[in-house]
Amino acid sequence: MVTPSSPSLKAQNGNNADKTPLKPESFEVSQLTKPGKSIDDWLPVTGSREAKWWYSAFHNVTAMVGAGVLSLPSAMIFLGWGPGVVVLFLSWVITLYTLWQMVEMHEMVPGKRFDRYHELGQYAFGEKLGLWIVVPQQLIVEVGVCIVYMVTGGKSLMTFHDLVCSSCKPIKQTFWIMIFASVHFVLAQLPNFNSIAGVSLAAAVMSLSYSTIAWTASAAKGSHDASYDYPSTTTANEVFGIFNALGQIAFAYAGHNVVLEIQATIPSSPGKPSKIAMWRGVVVAYAVVAFCYFPVALIGYWAFGNNVADNILTTLENPAWLIAAANMMVIVHVIGSYQIYAMPVFDMMETLLVKTFHLPPGIILRLIVRSLYVAFTCFVAVSIPFFGALLGFFGGFAFAPTTYFLPCIMWLAVYKPKPFSFSWIANWISIILGVLLMAVSSIGGFRDIYVSATKYKFFS
Repeated sequence: MVTPSSPSLKAQNGNNADKTPLKPESFEVSQLTKPGKSIDDWLPVTGSREAKWWYSAFHNVTAMVGAGVLSLPSAMIFLGWGPGVVVLFLSWVITLYTLWQMVEMHEMVPGKRFDRYHELGQYAFGEKLGLWIVVPQQLIVEVGVCIVYMVTGGKSLMTFHDLVCSSCKPIKQTFWIMIFASVHFVLAQLPNFNSIAGVSLAAAVMSLSYSTIAWTASAAKGSHDASYDYPSTTTANEVFGIFNALGQIAFAYAGHNVVLEIQATIPSSPGKPSKIAMWRGVVVAYAVVAFCYFPVALIGYWAFGNNVADNILTTLENPAWLIAAANMMVIVHVIGSYQIYAMPVFDMMETLLVKTFHLPPGIILRLIVRSLYVAFTCFVAVSIPFFGALLGFFGGFAFAPTTYFLPCIMWLAVYKPKPFSFSWIANWISIILGVLLMAVSSIGGFRDIYVSATKYKFFS
């Protein structure tokens, strides 16, 4: 495996001026003018570089262990025991490998930090091409996750209300999504990643808690009436069901879209680069991911078989107080996850407005831009409340490229490992599997959205 170091960066071909290593004067500032430095100090991603390694741990847990974990038992329905376990494990290994690559590439040029995913893409593919390759995919992921979490938060609020007050008058899901969105109009005004550390920590603890409740409650129920046969349906439904299940798993293994932005908040020096602290946090986060994902997926499927819903907490009915508590934990978690995925979007919008359109940075700009974004994601969530279908589609169309194979392509472009070396083989295997995953799960997810649209009443 190639060890990142400046002499081995064969991608510096001389025809790309942006790939010339900067002078190693400081890992904190990359040749910024004073006005540029003040703007970067204001932007959400580069506004603070005081994070500790454990910030990386719970930020990554919050970004990764989200709504996707609750759908893993339902993904097993069409995959079955053997293929399901293999896909879960391979996804864990591949995404850990690609996450390691991104952590390593964050500071591969002495004196420069790639604080944003698109900056790394520009270094690997060129100034313009890198921007067009990375930014659309990253925006689809981050905006898509925020929309899905709006739906998840609203549904969990509605479930909690119905459980604790079964005699109360039902309230439309639309209103619950709007109530959930109201929290984000306030939290979105927190300036940068470090300012939401407390929210992210609470979200990480809640994700571990409700995942534990999901698999322990499933284990307590047992598998008395569970059936593991393929659903009695048409061949087309089975094929598309497999496709969508792969997309749900791809959605669950995601966090790469914000990893460079999280690492940007960690202090760095030539003697102690940020990748040391960042990787320590990633290892802890992936241990938590394994503890959450595998028990929820396997025990949940074992307990309910083909009758499990796309959100396992919906399938669990007793004890009501425990399921209500788990839904409240989901609410707290997706509040934190929404903010983690929204922060890079805020950074893109504010960078564009301040550096390109030269609008003055300040509270007014932040209030207007971020409030409009929250309102937009709320509106789309109210319009398209298809939880399982959204997971499959976004998982395949957007998460698979940015998580499974885009880091590998950038690694090959920058380091150019020898053909048929371990690094070369590992990257090409990840690319091939990632491309296949993107293709089939996008098709399955889109079809599931179409089928759901024929059954749902919009703005319900």
